[in-house]
Amino acid sequence: MLINNSAITSEIKRAHDKNDPSFIREIFAKARELHGIGHDEALALLQVATPELMQELFETARFVKNEIYGNRLVLFAPLYISNLCGNECLYCAFRRSNRAIVRKALSQEEIARETEVLLNQGHKRVLLVAGEAYPKEGLEYVFRSIETVYSVSTPRASVRRVNVNIAPLTVDEFRELGKHRIGTYQLFQETYHRPTYAKLHTSGLKANYDYRLEAMDRAFQGGLKDLGIGLLFGLYDWRYEILALLQHIAHLEKNFGVGPHTISVPRLEPAVGSDISTHPPYPIADEDFRKIIAVLRIAVPYTGIILSTRESAAMRRDAFELGVSQISAGSRTNPGGYTETVHETGAQFSLGDTRPLMEVIKDIVAHEHIPSFCTGCYRLGRVGKDFMDMAKPGLIKQHCLPNAMFTFAEYLHDFADAPLRQEGFALIERMIGREVDSEELKTITRKNLDRIASGERDLYL
Repeated sequence: MLINNSAITSEIKRAHDKNDPSFIREIFAKARELHGIGHDEALALLQVATPELMQELFETARFVKNEIYGNRLVLFAPLYISNLCGNECLYCAFRRSNRAIVRKALSQEEIARETEVLLNQGHKRVLLVAGEAYPKEGLEYVFRSIETVYSVSTPRASVRRVNVNIAPLTVDEFRELGKHRIGTYQLFQETYHRPTYAKLHTSGLKANYDYRLEAMDRAFQGGLKDLGIGLLFGLYDWRYEILALLQHIAHLEKNFGVGPHTISVPRLEPAVGSDISTHPPYPIADEDFRKIIAVLRIAVPYTGIILSTRESAAMRRDAFELGVSQISAGSRTNPGGYTETVHETGAQFSLGDTRPLMEVIKDIVAHEHIPSFCTGCYRLGRVGKDFMDMAKPGLIKQHCLPNAMFTFAEYLHDFADAPLRQEGFALIERMIGREVDSEELKTITRKNLDRIASGERDLYL
């Protein structure tokens, strides 16, 4: 059994026996070795409540993130191509029976226009999202949409990587998907608690718990290298969900030699036509949510953690310091949302952070993080196990940080206003002096920045 419910339940019942501060601090020390921690240790950290230990938890998570990835934050935009869906998920506006939203599947011409808007904002990484039903072309509609996104270019930019969040596929279908130059395939289990899952997913293919849970196995079997998993927090006890997530990760590592490339941590937010979405069965307080992010960073140090625009600007700002390494920015969650003048007709959920991309970037810079649009690892084949072999010992940092600087410099030259341009280049110079280890790498970094200033683009190490 992939998820051992009885083992998780037993661990939670025993958790109160492991709250001794000395034991907690032993876990912090172990975490700083960058090898992760066990399930029982993760649960012990989830029980931390005193202000002093909470601060030490957050400091440990910050240390782990900076040691492995450096002080950079990857930016992307979701591109919803369809909100057609055949499932009945009680928390989601896209569910089949919901008559409160406008249904739409974008044409390829509309997808191209949406892509052009994102490029003109400065985006280079796109997450293609579709409801779990397709127009008459079936899965071919998704394949054509991916190629359309890649085909669009502007005088200043083109999309360099398309990640995909679509319904689970068969092994053969995953093999076909892999032929279309995708980066990460992303799919959320929503909740690992089987009774809760059954109660919330009442019909459609998604009602099959095991078929969804085993999708990552089929994706690896179909040849995909980078996979993203996640939960929708608020549907069940978050302690259970974290331990089940760690079981899922352990299963993937044992059977395929590599865990997830990313973990997403959305909280349940209001969705049109869904009472559950406005009254979460297991609401998560902000302080507990911060704890969840920090514990995940410590438990799975090599994996990117994604935070979406579901969260407020203030929470996202806090998350920069707790281990989040990727965020969406300037998002719309309805098909056509970037070109429509009236937004949120047909949106999947409500947004907490509605700031445009440049405002998000200014906030990131103000907090001494480097915004990144980097896709260098995908382009050089540092994916799957090859990426993890560099990420686990912290070697990827000396690629990530310079590459982040290069893509940020492109943004500053091509899209930023004058104040951001001045602050951004000053931050880059500080990061070179403070975070780039060797003189040789500093020299290479500065030479590439000069090349970018002279008009070259798409440089990476």
